[in-house]
Amino acid sequence: MMTKILIVDDDRQATTLLEKVLSSVGYETAAVNDSTQAIHTALMLSPDLIVLDLMMPDPDGFKVCRMLRELPKFTLTPIIIVTALDDSDSKIVAFGAGADDYLTKPFHIDELTQRVKDLLDREK
Repeated sequence: MMTKILIVDDDRQATTLLEKVLSSVGYETAAVNDSTQAIHTALMLSPDLIVLDLMMPDPDGFKVCRMLRELPKFTLTPIIIVTALDDSDSKIVAFGAGADDYLTKPFHIDELTQRVKDLLDREK
């Protein structure tokens, strides 16, 4: 069974790129460009990992992360934040909301795929 990754970002170009990259290394991907659909889609798909942007219309990524963590089904699901916010306050809030990792845009594709692999290996 393929590992499923849910990508949540309001930027369609970003989700298209992330889907291409992650599917090219063997993951099954699904993307949501509307943060209001993130929780519903996550519940339907039961992803093994979630890639989440922070800067989105309400609810923003911080709130989506908190909402996911409040659901028993997602308390242990790895969440990687991928965002243009590179200040320490955003990182502190993101980790406080339950994120497992934090990657600042622009990033190297290999770094993303390695971090995804590391988090998924940790869950096994």
